Amino acid sequence: MTSLLIPLFALGAAPVASQAQQAPATATTAGPGFAALADLAVRAPVIAGVEIRRAVRLKPAEAPGIVPGATRFFVEADLVTLLRGRGGLPARVSYLVDLPSEARGRPPKPKGQRVLLLAAPVAGRPAELQLVGSGAQLDWTPGTEQRLRTLATALVAPDAPPAITGISSAFHVPGSLPGESETQIFLTTASAKPVSLSILRRPGEQPRWAVSLSDIVDETAAAPARDTLLWYRLACGLPAALPEAATSALSPEDNAAARADYAVVRTGLGPCR
Repeated sequence: MTSLLIPLFALGAAPVASQAQQAPATATTAGPGFAALADLAVRAPVIAGVEIRRAVRLKPAEAPGIVPGATRFFVEADLVTLLRGRGGLPARVSYLVDLPSEARGRPPKPKGQRVLLLAAPVAGRPAELQLVGSGAQLDWTPGTEQRLRTLATALVAPDAPPAITGISSAFHVPGSLPGESETQIFLTTASAKPVSLSILRRPGEQPRWAVSLSDIVDETAAAPARDTLLWYRLACGLPAALPEAATSALSPEDNAAARADYAVVRTGLGPCR
């Protein structure tokens, strides 16, 4: 099932008409890129696989703010797999979702389909969910479930990399040989946990960079593997260039070298897509 998505509210046994006044999310297509999936996962206290048992189509008057070509549904679904959710979930949950029309404008038929939800519980209503954003209902596939399972595990790990909020300072030190140097860049994070980057240059070799998640720069550290939580934190959290404040204490030559080394990191990470 392919879906569109706007902020979405999951609702339980309350009358459908009263729930229709709340704007739901619109579900999107299956198989999003890792960064898009991580954007949702970091905001979702609940990640679950469900099977839709009941889907009541709401009238246009009961679906304010719905996008053209979509239909709003009140959905009741049975829990199949809970990938993340402190305290668990009831066996049946409910929510609102906007789904795009099928071929020739026909309304979709979500009943019986298996989907993945990234959501938050509604306060005081454990059986009601609110999807966390655009794309927060996904078609179920083994691959998408596994990627979400990996993300859910990484997010609660004791050594989970924190969200990057900026760059505090950068230092550049030339080596004893021509073409040899090291740049260290210290990051700011939402949790105040230390994160730093180091870029080493040696004559005749490609620049090598690494990330450290401790106060001490780890000489054995390496660049993060793509499509991991650490890669996402860096690729999607780092600014495009070093801020002026981070290099204000450097000489013009060291400033230029630090900026060139930072570009090595940005190129190595690739775009956040």
